[in-house]
Amino acid sequence: MSDSSTLPPARLHPEAELARDALSAPLLSRAVRLARWAGPDTRVEAGGELVEEQLGAAAEALGLSGGDAVADASEAWRVALDAGLVEIVDEDEGTVTAGEELALLTGGSPQDVLGVWLAALETVLADASAPDLGALVDAMAEGEGELDLSSLDWDPEAEAEFLDGVLGNLYLLTVGEDAPGDAPVPLPALAASVLVPSDMGEPTNDVLQQVSDAMMRLDDQFRLLEPIGLVTYQPVDEALMAEGDEEPAAPVDDTDVSRYGMVRLTPLGLYGLRARLLEAGFTAPAVGELADKGADTLLDGTAGFPPAAAHAETEGWLARREPLAAARELLAAARGADAGAPLRRLRCQQALALVGADAEPALREVLDDAELGGLARVWLAEHGARDVPPPPESMVFWLTVDTVAAQLAAEGNSEELRALVEGLAAQHSGFFATAWRVDHPATADVLEAMGRLHPDKKIAKEARKAAFKARSQHGG
Repeated sequence: MSDSSTLPPARLHPEAELARDALSAPLLSRAVRLARWAGPDTRVEAGGELVEEQLGAAAEALGLSGGDAVADASEAWRVALDAGLVEIVDEDEGTVTAGEELALLTGGSPQDVLGVWLAALETVLADASAPDLGALVDAMAEGEGELDLSSLDWDPEAEAEFLDGVLGNLYLLTVGEDAPGDAPVPLPALAASVLVPSDMGEPTNDVLQQVSDAMMRLDDQFRLLEPIGLVTYQPVDEALMAEGDEEPAAPVDDTDVSRYGMVRLTPLGLYGLRARLLEAGFTAPAVGELADKGADTLLDGTAGFPPAAAHAETEGWLARREPLAAARELLAAARGADAGAPLRRLRCQQALALVGADAEPALREVLDDAELGGLARVWLAEHGARDVPPPPESMVFWLTVDTVAAQLAAEGNSEELRALVEGLAAQHSGFFATAWRVDHPATADVLEAMGRLHPDKKIAKEARKAAFKARSQHGG
């Protein structure tokens, strides 16, 4: 994804609900408890971490026990520090006090709470991209010399980039029109989405090995990311790794895929990743953002939305407006001869279908409009209106070109468009003889597309000839 990409719109949960989710995320909850536990006797090292002799007390304050208790307490403290829940008062003395952000969690707005959570998320993501020091510690224990980070073959930028790529794909899989909804994504598929080139048929053994290595790295990373509330994660089945260093091969069939790890972005995680994408310069819309904007912004803004998201955005926009005034505003915004105009008119038509019978006076007002008259007649006929004047032939052809141009812009060369093209050619025997004369900026492009899409070679040739004539008529 380039940083100029426009992503599908996300359907976010209300901020108050997301803030509650953030406060109940286990890791942030622990960080808050430690920030409240810390007092005048709490001491930290130069880097801000708790002194070793206080880690046990911190773990106890959190009710943690077992082998990971101290490590979990240390992580919660680091999150508290990085998110501003505690602040170092005196570096020489190593004393701390409650941070300004701590009060926001009880007295601030949902947005304030989410801001603290986002800061905590950055800490966890940095940890998830850090190297596994366990191997180095083992090597030192075996007397292989001093701590040597270079032996890890670890590139911090590449690691962070890989994790960002994986999370970006998880975001796309969550917000896309064909997204599986709440269904979790298998870890092998997620790893492959980043590592296997889209034009590669059968992955090579080398690529499969890379996917397998990445799965194990992601297994560690998602275990770290779950407690901050970013994902829900079902880890890789440890029975698949019976021998210590053995890595699992790719799954044999779909029935055992869940044993290789399953991950799902939470509503809070969707909010968090969208915030990071916006920060990185992506256009990452959210359904509901256009509700208070003008009709022109709505029609342009939803132009690239998948159908369900465009429908939801338009419903929200209409809910704030009086129906007849909304219809008039939509029709006014649908005019234009620019390249985006046909798709605006298609979105306008879809929006007017949601307005209902109250829109009728607005549609009657534009019956004689060259750009909107055809659209208005279609709407009035569909709503059973009486005394609708028949359209002149020129208007029928103009509307046809406009409709195909809109579908081309919305979907490209889709099966639906192919069916539309076949239907048009079959309906009007002399279609191409007249169509090239249509005074519409997209006439030549539409005829070219029809020539490309129609399965009958003879008709396709007619369409291409008509496209040539249209270009000649309009000076190229």
